[in-house]
Amino acid sequence: MTDLNELMKQAKDIQEQMQSAQREVESIEVIGESGAGLVKVHMNGRHDVKQVEIDPTLLSEEKEVIEDLIAAAINNAVKKLQERNREAMSGLAGGFKLPDGFKFPF
Repeated sequence: MTDLNELMKQAKDIQEQMQSAQREVESIEVIGESGAGLVKVHMNGRHDVKQVEIDPTLLSEEKEVIEDLIAAAINNAVKKLQERNREAMSGLAGGFKLPDGFKFPF
């Protein structure tokens, strides 16, 4: 029983750490860029776009070019958030002492 109680305590600790890491990730802001910085998208950890910056020199371009650059900047921001998420969540289960042969279902 002691092993099960210890395992349950560790699971609770990991859950608290994950919740804390999720709150931290939600509070960050990244800037996705495209067109060598001509388009910038500010996005928070909840994937809310907070600001879009378009260099004035782009305004003479065709609408489709600007749309593609905005989409690319958004995708860049999402990719940065995913990387930050991975970094924040990595290592959380590292201190979790599982019985031999036990694997997480994910």
